[in-house]
Amino acid sequence: MTTLLEVTYYTDPLCSWSWAFEPVWLRLRYELGNQVAWRYRMGGMIADWQHYADPLNDVSAASHLGPQWLEVSRVSGMPIEPWVWHDDPPTSSYPACLAVKAAALQGAAAGERYLRRAREAVMLEGRNIARRAVLIDLAREIAAPGNETVRADAFDVAAFERALAGDEALDAFREDLRETRYRDIARFPTLIVRGLDGRGAVLVGYRPYDALWETVSGIAGPDLVRARRRPATAEYTTYWNHLTARLTRREIAEACDLEVAVASATDGS
Repeated sequence: MTTLLEVTYYTDPLCSWSWAFEPVWLRLRYELGNQVAWRYRMGGMIADWQHYADPLNDVSAASHLGPQWLEVSRVSGMPIEPWVWHDDPPTSSYPACLAVKAAALQGAAAGERYLRRAREAVMLEGRNIARRAVLIDLAREIAAPGNETVRADAFDVAAFERALAGDEALDAFREDLRETRYRDIARFPTLIVRGLDGRGAVLVGYRPYDALWETVSGIAGPDLVRARRRPATAEYTTYWNHLTARLTRREIAEACDLEVAVASATDGS
């Protein structure tokens, strides 16, 4: 199929609303297939806590994010482990953003695979993804023998470590920051959606699938074709094996039209 939509997705590995958006985002891509092309931009949500404030959600300190994450989980249905903000709070989201850009030097698929693993590590496992040792461990886990996401494009941990310490990934992250600031994007997720005729829209924040579909179908026009049937659970999880072996129940339920309580996944919720 012809690509009818281009999406630039501004996000951050520490953004809980971006994690909440995963079921909707993955469903859209599954249903549209090659009709949609996308790229990620790391927004650098938290440079440090001395300069961060989110008055909309009344967040100005690391300790404030635990309650917010619980609320995000309640609203979205996505499982979230908030205790990292009590036990070992990340001091910045910049290290994880840089790590995603370092992984992406091995290709867009590697970058997305790493972004997903970083989200899982902090949202589901309570791991501090501001720590370099954790970021390297995640790379090793992606590349580990038996990892279901490993294909012919196996993840190169040594290359990742070199990139994490080098200039190319840093320059790529700085370019993302410049683009994010230039477009005055201050909230994540933010999607800039464009059609072939140049029409577009800016979608800011978490939103349900129907709202996303209404926007993208209006931009792409009548040629946009959505999958005609909902996939079975096994079919959907297999489809995303290149990204993660850990789809949540909420993600499966969104795409397969199931109740969350009966969807099968590995998050334990």
